[in-house]
Amino acid sequence: MDKFLLKQQVLDRLAEDLLQAEQAVRVAHETATHEENIAENKYDTLGLEAAYLATGQARRAEAIRQAMAHWRQFHPHPYDASKGIQLGALVCLVDADDKQQQLFLGPAGGSMTLGSGAQIVQVISTEAPLGRNMLGKCEGDEVSIQVASTRQQFEVLRVH
Repeated sequence: MDKFLLKQQVLDRLAEDLLQAEQAVRVAHETATHEENIAENKYDTLGLEAAYLATGQARRAEAIRQAMAHWRQFHPHPYDASKGIQLGALVCLVDADDKQQQLFLGPAGGSMTLGSGAQIVQVISTEAPLGRNMLGKCEGDEVSIQVASTRQQFEVLRVH
């Protein structure tokens, strides 16, 4: 699997998300400022609610822009077994039921699922509990996370 292709897919998806967020900002702003939504009394809050929504969508758009900047600066390196799993690693984990999952450890803001050929790749960051617990691990090591009252354990099958 090509890490640079995965990086480009993340950037493409973030660009789509940014377009949607910017459109949502425009719609909410137009609603907030439309003359029909001017408050006639203290209980008439549609314009105020739309203004809050526009502010939230603008924050979301800015977060996506920051994530895109992180991903543009990100250059995945080949796996170095002496350092273990690091940012940029493509990891195959297997659980107790022999179910495998492919994970691409990237910078913040890129949590998503991508397709690479016939394989599904989950993009996570080191801020995610699983991503944080994988750091420094090598092939054959065990990684575990606590999800609610359940402890999930995985074995690192392969790292690229």
